[in-house]
Amino acid sequence: MPQLNIRGIRLYYDDKGSGQPIVFVHGHPFNHTMWQYQVSHFAKEYRLIMPDLRGYGRTEVTPGRVLLDEMALDILHLLESLQIEEAVFCGLSMGGQIVLDFYRLFPQMVEALIIVDSDARGETPESYRQRMQKAALIEEIGMKQYTDDTIHQYIAPASMGNEPVYAHLYEMMSATSAEGAAAAHKGRGERRDHLSFLPRIQTPTLVVVGEEDFFTPEPIARLMSDAIPGAQLAVIPGAGHLPNMEKPEEFNKVLHNFLRRVKPLSQLA
Repeated sequence: MPQLNIRGIRLYYDDKGSGQPIVFVHGHPFNHTMWQYQVSHFAKEYRLIMPDLRGYGRTEVTPGRVLLDEMALDILHLLESLQIEEAVFCGLSMGGQIVLDFYRLFPQMVEALIIVDSDARGETPESYRQRMQKAALIEEIGMKQYTDDTIHQYIAPASMGNEPVYAHLYEMMSATSAEGAAAAHKGRGERRDHLSFLPRIQTPTLVVVGEEDFFTPEPIARLMSDAIPGAQLAVIPGAGHLPNMEKPEEFNKVLHNFLRRVKPLSQLA
């Protein structure tokens, strides 16, 4: 798996296929392998860049607190190292929040946005308190116990019986560094509220949500799609918070149809 020294850490990533780049940004507490269900479908036409975010997968942990825009800067440096000037960005959950930060900072590099099972809102005082408690709990009990206690919240009830998906999800979650996951939670507690920013997004945007998402249900997705000019909304039936894993055929079809209508910025000049 390739790695680069970026901003004081060794950042690992996968790089598959060729063509128009798509940057897939994973959520918490996962790693780049959550996108393996998209590789065979899209690598024939696109170049897929899939990093392990700071503190996740094989990428080094930064103790304390890691802000989401710090992770966006990591992705910027990764793309600069790979000499990629423009890309489609697809982020799920925390990854969607990072993608929004990336667009806010570097809109000229974003050909299109795909925001999956995410939330553009900032924290309320109560949700901030809960997130800090969750970070402390992860540090206390570790990711294996945290996975045992919460995995059922990440996928739809029917997906719990899908052994390959369940096993993959369990492996990703339980293998995540507790220190890295807690640092990201603390950073997410400080994240920006992007709601007022959404109407200023000028790039083609697709918002995707699993019909049975526990964390960010359809009304939250609709709040984003209604606020972003021209955005499309796709609801994946029978999926929870991870439609790309739970219902990959449906998810890939939705993305495929959207990407067919998106032309690289270089072709629009």
